[in-house]
Amino acid sequence: MADRGNPFGETDNPFQDPAVVEHRPGNQYATLDVYNPFESRGIPPPPPYNEQSAFQAPATLPTVPAQPAAPPGKKTSPTEPKNYGSYGSQETTAAAATADLLRRQEELNRKAEELDRRERELQNTALGGSAGRQNNWPPLPSFCPVQPCFYQDIGVDIPQDFQKTVKIMYYVWLVSAGTLFLNFLACLAWFITDGSQGSGFGMSILWMILFTPCSFICWYRPLYKAFKSDSSFNFFVFFFIFLVQDILYVLQAVGIPGWGFSGWIAAFTAMKGNTGVGVLMIFVAIFLTGTAVMGIVMLKRVHSIYRRTGASFQKAQQEFAAGVFTNQTVRTAAAQAAAGAAQNSFKPQ
Repeated sequence: MADRGNPFGETDNPFQDPAVVEHRPGNQYATLDVYNPFESRGIPPPPPYNEQSAFQAPATLPTVPAQPAAPPGKKTSPTEPKNYGSYGSQETTAAAATADLLRRQEELNRKAEELDRRERELQNTALGGSAGRQNNWPPLPSFCPVQPCFYQDIGVDIPQDFQKTVKIMYYVWLVSAGTLFLNFLACLAWFITDGSQGSGFGMSILWMILFTPCSFICWYRPLYKAFKSDSSFNFFVFFFIFLVQDILYVLQAVGIPGWGFSGWIAAFTAMKGNTGVGVLMIFVAIFLTGTAVMGIVMLKRVHSIYRRTGASFQKAQQEFAAGVFTNQTVRTAAAQAAAGAAQNSFKPQ
């Protein structure tokens, strides 16, 4: 077998190669491999190739400023690092989330109870019809000889989308009724200070007695029925009567003397004779003006809802005709009239 020769040349040991031996670490050639920073604190590492390093370590270590001495009787504690995700803020966030969940839970429970109540009401209505519902308005005490005349429950009868509108119209009626009572008191005070205002005082009594029940029956109840059963006929009744009511609201706010309204003209007229009565009538005039503005705004709002419901005049006519023909009293009267006409036709002349 032929001798292939030594690939490293004449040297048998490759680590004895002069190029390797030249770069071995020695005393005059120190490297970072033999430098221990933990044993040579404060001593800079030796520069390679015995050259002066451009970066020299400081001769002495930086001194840490001394902590001020603690007052006697007080223990010193190490400075705690800042915690940017503080525990207190996390507790506050958790408490707020818990409170929000509790509030939502209470709201859901309240809605569930309301739905159960409405379901029971609807079941009672379906089983017993209108006779199964007892009248509850006006809310009179049990010992009163006069019993409630109407059944009213906006949460049961009115769809969810229209409940707010019906409630606002109910409050408008309450405010108008209370304003008429204040108008009566103001006209009474004016009549006491000025005896020539007897006609205005009498008219204020008439407006209070007449408008309070008639407004509820003539425009509020049709509005209630219109939203309850989507009745075009009741919508038209409401629009016609409430438009007249709005005109009267404006006249009340104007306050023509002698008409029984403590409006602006009557208030400034009474101010000339008695300042206290004038101030009272101005206060009532503000209420009358607010009622007139609310009436106009709500009339426009109800009309916009009416246009979205698909109601029409033709539908109102059909409902009116169906209501007339299905009314038992009308049918009985028509049958009696037809029978009387038939008997007369068979009588000998």
